[in-house]
Amino acid sequence: MNYHGSCHCGDVRFAFEGEFGPALACNCSICQRKGSLLWFMPREALRLETPDTPLSAYTFNSHRIAHQFCPRCGIHPFAWAQDPSGKEMAAVNIRCLEDIDLDAIEVKHYDGRAR
Repeated sequence: MNYHGSCHCGDVRFAFEGEFGPALACNCSICQRKGSLLWFMPREALRLETPDTPLSAYTFNSHRIAHQFCPRCGIHPFAWAQDPSGKEMAAVNIRCLEDIDLDAIEVKHYDGRAR
C-alpha cells in the first residue's frame, strides 16, 4: 500500500509504501502530550514530498528520536530515530495519514515513561 500524510497546514507532506504492523502508543512525557500513534520503518522508506520545507525538531532524554514538527501549524507528522543497534529509522505519526481507519489499526502500548 502507498500512504500519504501531512501536517495540518500541508507545508510538510510525506509518503511511504508498506504494510502496517501494530502502531506504538508511548506514554513518555512528549508522546503522551502529543497523543501520537507511531509506526516505525527504515528511514529511507519515508519520502518527503516537500523537501524544501523547513522542519523544526525537538529532542530530549537520550536524543535518539528527533521529533519533527511543522513550524507553521505545530503538528508532529514524523520523527527521525535510531533503533538500539544504531540503524536509522523513521517514526510516522499515523494520525497524520490520509484515508486511514484508525479503529482498524492494532495498538501496542509502550512504557516509555519507565525508560
